[in-house]
Order: sequence, then structure tokens, then C-alpha cells
Amino acid sequence: MSGIPNIPPPKNEPVLGYLPGSPERAALKSMLSRVGSETIEIPIVIGGREIRTGRTEPVTSPHCHQRVLARVHQADRGQIGQAVDAALEAQREWAHWRFEDRAAVFLKAAELLATSRRQLINAATMHGQSKTAFQAEIDAACELIDFLRFNVHYAERIYREQPESSAGIWNRLDHRPLEGFVYAVTPFNFTAIGGNIAAAPALMGNVVVWKPAPTAALSNWYVFKLLQEAGLPPGVINFVSGDPIEVSDVLLSHRMLAGIHFTGSTAVFQKLWQQTAGNLSRYAGYPRIVGETGGKDFVVAHASADVDGVVTALIRGAFEYQGQKCSAASRGYIPDTIWPEVRERLVAAIGEIQVGDVADFRNFMGAVIDRKSFEKIRGYVDHAKQAPGVKLVAGGSADDSVGWFVQPTVFEVEDPAYRLLCEEIFGPVLGVHVYPAGRWRETLELVNRTGPYALTGAVWAQDRAALVDADRALRNAAGNYYVNDKPTGAVVGQQPFGGARASGTNDKAGSILNLLRWVSPRTIKETLAPPHDWRYPYMSEQ
Repeated sequence: MSGIPNIPPPKNEPVLGYLPGSPERAALKSMLSRVGSETIEIPIVIGGREIRTGRTEPVTSPHCHQRVLARVHQADRGQIGQAVDAALEAQREWAHWRFEDRAAVFLKAAELLATSRRQLINAATMHGQSKTAFQAEIDAACELIDFLRFNVHYAERIYREQPESSAGIWNRLDHRPLEGFVYAVTPFNFTAIGGNIAAAPALMGNVVVWKPAPTAALSNWYVFKLLQEAGLPPGVINFVSGDPIEVSDVLLSHRMLAGIHFTGSTAVFQKLWQQTAGNLSRYAGYPRIVGETGGKDFVVAHASADVDGVVTALIRGAFEYQGQKCSAASRGYIPDTIWPEVRERLVAAIGEIQVGDVADFRNFMGAVIDRKSFEKIRGYVDHAKQAPGVKLVAGGSADDSVGWFVQPTVFEVEDPAYRLLCEEIFGPVLGVHVYPAGRWRETLELVNRTGPYALTGAVWAQDRAALVDADRALRNAAGNYYVNDKPTGAVVGQQPFGGARASGTNDKAGSILNLLRWVSPRTIKETLAPPHDWRYPYMSEQ
């Protein structure tokens, strides 16, 4: 078969509403009942072979921590090494598949997720990661579908990128996959990120060892099964759960490590980078390191800001998915002229927020992911309650009797260097610094220099001159910058996502820029009519 493939143009997947009486609501409710009533076994998968080691770790529901959803089998060092061997063996064929054959696997996976597998993966995300129906829908369904479809489109653009040729010469680029395997390390908070971190390199002909976050293993397992159902060959992606230090020690010491695709904490990413640097001399090539890490994301309002808009941005930005987004609003800077009104509306809104089991669709928030996270967040709240110059505005309570529930919490913070405004909490806690309205430019400089991160941020103003000031002052403070909006909710194909400084390598998931990291171009020059005389014409006279 010969021909140039006609890749379907991607469009963002419509978000289903789950309104009362809708068919999608009924289907999701039914699936929630099924997923919540069973305990499955999740094996490790190496070269397409399911392995049950007998050493398991439980996946529990954060909002009902006595409910065991799955038992995840753990790999030992030998099995981790076998996963690399299986990946490298699979690459012998996969790297040479035609692009349209690889693309078909991921396009089919997107179609299956959009239809028959949508509510299964949504329900697994809701139970396993305590996401509401809406948060699961925009993540586990829509964003992952978008990643799969848009990545195929971006890959086609990469392959079409070819050099110019002069007379008698044919130049071309061979966009090769990397030589070796990619280590995919994925987080608990976004099912879509888990799937994309493993799938994006694979689309470009690479092979992958995927270590999912333990607390997201249920939804990630169903994503892996989805890729298998779509026709992904054995060994292209190997699903390996295990002790994170042991997994990294084995994989990062292997000669054929070709790349790391990571989303998680800044501390873990820095450790992986340092470990890779220490092993640099043993690798066949220089591994590509792509990472999205932490954030301490800001909302800064000018005196001219739309108060209702600011309040909505703070509520949604800080408290959706319990603030467990690297993009979540966790520090606010509000001028003293509008703070009384903002505070009043924040308190009223938080008083209406319901927190509980996400199977009850009336709840705006679920539970934080596990006990470790719960204790960390509660520690920040308890410290703030006793700190001088810090006032509790709303919330402040937590309850772990049934689930890891933390109420949406707002503190007014006098000292802009206090920890609530500088350190990543990863929970539903918002620190607000009230500044004199006349010190707009000084406040922008404060926002820019506070903390090590530069992931997302939002600026609110009706005064255009104020927005011009902010754009200049905050140009390096956020990789995703929002004007009169909340700092969360990037959409594939519309707002490529990533930040700099301590927030990662800014390789922009959901764009062509990320996929470029997973190819190693080879330049080919073919001379169609080679010269037969070594002499040049200028040499004909003395």
C-alpha cells in the first residue's frame, strides 16, 4: 500500500454535562456502583504477559478509606529489568511500523474512550482519586481523548517537516524514535496525564516502561487495558508497579535509558535528574528529560478587577479537586480597596460548598488523596491558626474518620514571605495577602520573586494599563498565564501546558513541542548524479 495518510483533523472532545435525567448520568451512576463494589487484582504487565507476584499493595477510595478497590502486584528488581528487555525487543518492530499504523492504535483508543470505555475510566477515577463527575469527565475522558487525537495531528506535522533540496540533491529528515526505552513516571492527580506520559513517546515509535502512581493505579490500569484493546503490540508499553526507589535504581542505571517523561513533585524530579547525571557516562546516548513538577500559583487582582469574577476564579481555582492540581490557585494578592467585598463573597461561597463522597453529585469537593497528604495539609492549617499576622477567613477543619476530608480554607496573611504564600501545599488551602491598592507595580514584583515556581498565574484587571504592567513584570513567573480567568483548566490544542523555574522543563504537554522531544532526527542527503571528477572548475587556469 502506498499513499500519504489523511489524518482526521482533531477537535476537542465535548464535555458531557451529567445533568439530572441525562443518559450519561445514569450510565456513570451504574458504573460507579459496579466499580465501587468490587476489588480487582492489577498485575504487572511485561511484554504483554500479566504477572501476579503475590506481593500486593491496596488501592483504597480516599473518601471512604476502608473501601479497597484493587490490589496491585509489585515487581521485584528482576522483573523491572525484564520490562526493559521486553521493551527493547518490542522496539525492533514498533520503531519501523508506518506512522499511519501506529497512529491508528491511538486514534482507536481515543474512539473507545469517547464511547464504550468512557464511564468505566471516569468511575475508576472518581472512586480511586476522589474526583467529582465533572472533574473526572474533563480529565479522564475529554483531556485524554484530546491528547490521543491531537498528538497524532502533531506527529504528522513533525513528519512533514523536511529540508530544502538543491539541484541534483534530495535532502530529507528521518524523524527516528530514541534509541532505547523511555521511563514514564506518572502522578495521581490526572488520569489523562498518566495516559499521555506513556502514550506520547510510544506514538513516535518509542518503547516505554510505565510506573503509575500507586494511588492512581486503578484508573491507569484501565487506560493501559484501553491501549491494549486498541491494538498496541505487547512490550511497547510495559505496566510496572513497585517500590519507586527500586524501580528508578534499576531503570536509571540501564545503558539504554533514552528518556524520562515525568509529572510529579519537584523533589522527586530533581533526584531523578541528579541520579541520571551520575550515571551519564554509562548511557548509550544522552537521555531526554521532560518533567512537569510543582507550582505555587497566583491570582493577583488590580483595584479595577471584576469582584465577582475574582471570587469565582479563587473558588474554582483553589478548591476544585481539593486543590490537588499543580496549577491550583494557592496564593492570592488582593488590593485593600476591594478585599472587604471579596472576603464577604468568598466566605458566603465557601459556606455553600459541600464536601463528601463524589458519588453524591451534589458535592463540589471530595477527599484528598491519602493519609500522608491529609496530615501534611492539616499541619499547614494548624500552624497558620497559631501564626502571628495570619487570620482564618473561612474553613480550617479536617476529618479523617471516614475519608481524608479537608474543608476549603482561606487565610489572610500579613507577611508575604509566610509559608502559606511560598510553599506548595497541594490541598484546598488559599493564602491571601492584602496589599495597598496604590502599590500595584511593587506587588507585581513581589508576586514574581516569591517562591521557586513558575507554573500558572492569573491577573485580574479592567484597566488595560494595569494588564500591560503585569504582563511585563510576570513574563517569567508563569508558563501558563491567564488574564481575567482562573489559573487552571488548560485545554489540549488551545493552551499547551507547562512551566519553568522549579516547575519543570516547560516542554508543553498537549502541543507539538512535547512530541519533538521524543524523536531523534537523522539527516539524509542523496546525490542523484554524483560527480566523477575530483577537480573543481576554478582550477582550470593558473
